This record gives sequence, structure tokens and C-alpha cells, in this order.
Amino acid sequence: MIRKIGKKDREDFIRLSEMFYKSEAVLHDIPTENHDRLFRELMASDEYAEGYIFEEAGKAVGYGLLAKTYSRESGGKVIWIEEVFVLPEYRSRGFGREFFAKTEDHARACGCVRIRLELEPCNERARSLYARMGYRPLDYSQMYKEI
Repeated sequence: MIRKIGKKDREDFIRLSEMFYKSEAVLHDIPTENHDRLFRELMASDEYAEGYIFEEAGKAVGYGLLAKTYSRESGGKVIWIEEVFVLPEYRSRGFGREFFAKTEDHARACGCVRIRLELEPCNERARSLYARMGYRPLDYSQMYKEI
């Protein structure tokens, strides 16, 4: 089951989020306080970010995060799939597919015109899943500056 994150999910979310950022799916860890900052943002509103908990038999086994933006290039609102994480022992049970299907339905209902995501170049398992679901690569290189 996939459901919207709630206040009671803080401990599970932070534990899973920390595991994700220590996994091979990301290039580097983030400051510990960023996990809590995001949780507070998710509880404050869903204007910028939305969080979902993946459950099996009442146990939190993963999560998904969405962010919202507007893109001139796309000609409208865009949902970014920021993070998808499932505990290794619960992978290949359909959580990813269900989350992507719910995200696509949600994006259509919100009037979005595109869904975007990023992945590490070495994450072939994720790349294969996304391609099977119809996602195509963009030839962009991203840059950033901390402020």
C-alpha cells in the first residue's frame, strides 16, 4: 500500500531517508538536519513537496518524494520524482510501479504536463525500470551552487 505521509511517520521516514542517502543510489550523503527539514516541510503543506510512505503488513518499507515546479520548456507545471526508496528485501513487489502510476494520475489531475526524475548513471536497475514505464533520457548536465 502507498499512502500520503503523516505526522506519525516521522521516525520511519527519517530512518528510510537516511538509508537512501547512504545507498549506492546517490552520489553523496546530506547533512542530518536536511532529513528533518524536509519532514517539517511535508507536514507544513504540499505546495512544494509531497511525501508518500510504502507499507506492507503495517510496516514502512519505503517512501517516495515529489517536488513541483513550472517549466517554460515543457509549457506548464512539472512534477519531479525526487526520491524513491524501497528496502532491499521488499523490492520487486510492485511498490515502484504503483508509485509511478499514482504519480502519473496525480500529475494529470493537477494539470501537469511532464514528470521528471534524475538517477545516478550507474543505477542500471532503476534506468531499466523507468525505460519500461516510458521514461526517456534528457541530454542535460546539471550544475548547482549552494547559497
